[in-house]
Amino acid sequence: MEVVGSNCLPLFSPAVVAVAPPLGTAPLILFSSPKQKNLASLCNSIKAPKKFSSENLGQGFAVRSSKRSTDDYNLAMKKMMRNPYEYHHDLGMNYTLITENLIVGSQPQKAEDIDHLKEEQNVGYILNLQQDKDVDYWGIDLKSIVNRCRELGIHHMRRPAKDFDPDSLRRGLPKAVSSLEWAISEGNGRVYVHCTAGLGRAPAVAIAYMFWFCNMDLGTAYSTLTSVRPCGPNRKAIRGATYDLAKNEPWKEPFENLPENAFEDIAGWERSLIQDRVRALRETSRNL
Repeated sequence: MEVVGSNCLPLFSPAVVAVAPPLGTAPLILFSSPKQKNLASLCNSIKAPKKFSSENLGQGFAVRSSKRSTDDYNLAMKKMMRNPYEYHHDLGMNYTLITENLIVGSQPQKAEDIDHLKEEQNVGYILNLQQDKDVDYWGIDLKSIVNRCRELGIHHMRRPAKDFDPDSLRRGLPKAVSSLEWAISEGNGRVYVHCTAGLGRAPAVAIAYMFWFCNMDLGTAYSTLTSVRPCGPNRKAIRGATYDLAKNEPWKEPFENLPENAFEDIAGWERSLIQDRVRALRETSRNL
């Protein structure tokens, strides 16, 4: 497929996209080191992700947490987000190219992952949605990652939102999207948006960006992303944030009283208003 340089054009080239196929099959993972790349065909042939391990995949995986940590995290994700998706920390960083300038993925685990993003995907910006406690839980050395970003000229930004918390996500979406929109508008490389697993907060930010800035309704934006990266970002949180931006008068009817499909789409004037209000947050996006 020909690559067209549009900030909002979905890009589905299997040569560069880490495509996650339907539930029950293993995602096609883009690995972050030469040794891991050589294992790609093996990983992608395994049907049950829960059976992946450092033993059956060989060398090249830095396991930074116990199996129990991963199991506990996936149990919480399934319970709180009510979706069947899982995160496999021992497989390393994975990601999907959503548009020509936008990548959604899991957390970088080491400084070498930053080298990979710069060299293989021309990443110029990283937007991290994790809280400090998320980073600590997985034993990630965030300082070394931020330092490597600085050395490579990558602009590292943080917009923390609480994991598995739709209210926190709703509150944080406008500022997170402001950071994403600013980075894309700067045009100095692709933007890598990540949370922990790249299955909740990060895709929600990407979907909100496409909804608000790419002239898509929410359903189109949601299916555009989830068709190439199966995940379950909280749709209601995105609708709620859209409502907050478009209808922030004190006398407005509470969002909870509105129909379930409210703010699945917006009028042109509402989109313009949302864009202006999101861009007004840019001053807090540049120096994170």
